[in-house]
Amino acid sequence: MKRKWIGFTILMSILMLAACSNETATTPEGDEPINVVATTTMIADLVENIGGEYVAVTGLMGPGIDPHTYQPSASDVYTMDEADMIVYNGLHLESQFIEMFEQFESRGVPTTVIADGMPSSAYKTVGGEGSTEYDPHIWFSVNNWINASEYVAEQLAEYDPEHADDYEANAQAYIEELSALADYIETRIEEVPESSRYLVTAHDAFQYFGEEFNFEVVGLQGVNTQTEAGTGDISGLADFIANQKISAVFVESSVSSRNIEALIEAVNSRGQELSNAGELYSDALGDEAHDTETYIKMYRSNIDTIVDALNGSQDNKH
Repeated sequence: MKRKWIGFTILMSILMLAACSNETATTPEGDEPINVVATTTMIADLVENIGGEYVAVTGLMGPGIDPHTYQPSASDVYTMDEADMIVYNGLHLESQFIEMFEQFESRGVPTTVIADGMPSSAYKTVGGEGSTEYDPHIWFSVNNWINASEYVAEQLAEYDPEHADDYEANAQAYIEELSALADYIETRIEEVPESSRYLVTAHDAFQYFGEEFNFEVVGLQGVNTQTEAGTGDISGLADFIANQKISAVFVESSVSSRNIEALIEAVNSRGQELSNAGELYSDALGDEAHDTETYIKMYRSNIDTIVDALNGSQDNKH
């Protein structure tokens, strides 16, 4: 009941704002930067790279925040009400925001959905054949993020055509960095024998990575962290890990480690040694203290953690 009351209160706040404001989207004036509100840390970083000096980005969710379960606050509503543009992931990643996005769109606030920047054929489905539910973790395909960069440049240029060339130049420079990132990932993955390319994590956030870089990815929870893993899920995955002789699993910065700890205990009870091989960043970036505050730094950190752990696990087998 409490969650429903919070949602109702926020929705009423939006409706009151809509009733009190007749403002529609306008183009930026003078040297004022475009006030962009981004939902996740990955998106805030993307918009900052493409927009450069012409945008002022406010992120609603900070490092370590799980966007699947994030409950928007009244201050989030007011922040979005002040925005010139709202940018969000889509594919139900920010599931608690859906009614708000619809309200702001109906008021003429420009909204950019990152998932719209790539063909639907790039989406991975979940739930089996014929499913219309998509995996929202599109940023773990570097190719998807390249498409997203071009799309954000187009959207900013449409809003602010005076600086269209700058947005395009920024996008191309960033895409070069993303291409270098992809090369780095592929080079490091070559260090891991194909027989050891298993990635077991707290929830199923890395399927795009697995498809793009030839890893078998298994998440204890589904793509949505609101779905709890039961004892049957833990037992079934423990059997798989023991059978495949997997010796390393990973926790995530935005997900509780409780289920992974239970999984490790279950696998060890089957006679297969399993260890926590480190923390990965899944639904949020890290911070400057850990040198993971940007998308590129986050991805490099993840791949270093994965490769170093799996190589160490391989050494332990010999």
